[in-house]
Amino acid sequence: MSSAKKRKSVVAPKSRAAPRRAAKPSRPRRIEPEARRQAILKAALEVFAAHGFEAARLDDVAARAGVAKGTLYLYFKHKEALFEALIRTSVSPIMEQLAKVAAAPDLPPLKAIEAFFALFEKEVLGTERKRLLRLIIAEGGRFPAIAEMYYREVVARGIGLMRTLAERAAQQGVFATSAAARYPQLIVAPLILAVIWDGLFAKIAPLDVGGLLRAHRDLLAGKPRKGAS
Repeated sequence: MSSAKKRKSVVAPKSRAAPRRAAKPSRPRRIEPEARRQAILKAALEVFAAHGFEAARLDDVAARAGVAKGTLYLYFKHKEALFEALIRTSVSPIMEQLAKVAAAPDLPPLKAIEAFFALFEKEVLGTERKRLLRLIIAEGGRFPAIAEMYYREVVARGIGLMRTLAERAAQQGVFATSAAARYPQLIVAPLILAVIWDGLFAKIAPLDVGGLLRAHRDLLAGKPRKGAS
């Protein structure tokens, strides 16, 4: 055996691939506070309309909105506060538009009232807002605080605007009498009728709301428009 020792061949260890890191779970998309608030209000309208104010449960509202009940309380302290916010957000845009129409100095009173009728037909009767109004009519008597709030936020403002238009119409001789100026509720009466009729009799005997409002306009003026049948 030679003095030179045979060197043992050193086998390099196979390099191991670095272990893959587990993918981090994707974080849920952050919902902006205002978007979450609007989702709660939308769910509240559906729950209140389906069950009424008394029977409506905040648990159902939270579930429909896709939030925890505790999250709901961060936005609204109790059911009454939620309902009041629902009324304000649903009606305020309409009241603002109505105020602009009533304040337009160059718009004749009858044209302003026609614009109000068209606005109501489109934005209330044509949307879920009509369900909210029906709810006020049905349950306002049992919950005076709700009725008072609706009167303050909606009815009083609307009646005031209608009185302004009616007084202007009476001064200009557009209305046959001053009755609408003394009782501006007369102007909005067919609108309330249309909401109630839609909830009770629409499937039995549909109401031509547009025709009803045009006829009411003619009654207020005391004479039909040119070309009206």
